[in-house]
Amino acid sequence: MDLRQLSYVVAVVDEGGFTAAADRIGITQPSLSQAVRSLESELGVRLFHRTGRSVVLTAAGEALLEPARLTLRDAETARAAVEAVAGLSAGRLDLVCLPTLAVEPVAGLIGRFRQSHPDVAVRLLDPPEARSLPGLVRDGTAEIGVTHLPLAATDLATRPLQQHDYVAVVPPHTEDRFGSARSVSLRVLASYPLITTPEGTATRGVIDDAFASEGLEATVAVETAHRETIGPLVIAGAGVSILPRPVAEDAARRGATIRTIHPKVRRAIGVIHRKGPLSPAAAAFLELTR
Repeated sequence: MDLRQLSYVVAVVDEGGFTAAADRIGITQPSLSQAVRSLESELGVRLFHRTGRSVVLTAAGEALLEPARLTLRDAETARAAVEAVAGLSAGRLDLVCLPTLAVEPVAGLIGRFRQSHPDVAVRLLDPPEARSLPGLVRDGTAEIGVTHLPLAATDLATRPLQQHDYVAVVPPHTEDRFGSARSVSLRVLASYPLITTPEGTATRGVIDDAFASEGLEATVAVETAHRETIGPLVIAGAGVSILPRPVAEDAARRGATIRTIHPKVRRAIGVIHRKGPLSPAAAAFLELTR
């Protein structure tokens, strides 16, 4: 078993098939297939179910995938550490963040990182759901994660970044319903139709926890995974929403009104990473967060 074979297995999984994986790697499909078959022969198991044009991992393949990713990540870290003697002149930084954090603080951090290290490419990933984000760091898919804290997992290192306040986003010209005050209570918000993201998302978790802490339950009227539509939906009068202030301010620029919430709804933001050595790119990115 060698790194090349492991990289081929991971590429087949990530690209969804042998042909696409071979195109990405830059080798012929027969060469890639032969390398995987050699690994299967060495291990004495099949790693993929080959059904026509599609491939599915076997149970053995599933067991190999995470160690393979970690091995490749550690090898990349070792190689990059040697190359770092000459400075960060190449390489890639893999980040994963919650969608609501992509603009603030992640965009600014990536901008500062790229200005300092213009030769390092950055790949920013979006987790399928909030609770899957730590797993993407744990299995080596990404090296750094930006998420809400505290983190239940104790096997990952964390570093606080900032606090995000959540605010109410209401349709324009709503003084007749919300009054002229600049703040609104959770109890009042609970009586209005809410536009929010689906269960399992970070924002929905914050909202549900906030209402539950007051013995309340939100009246969900519109549930959407398309976060960019929440502001326009509020402006169109479909309901109200509760969003992190940086996201809400974009809706305000489009015409919505922002009201602070009492009691405060606040969440800590931080970076997470695997304990142990990091690639020079990841270490440099972490240094920016100090």
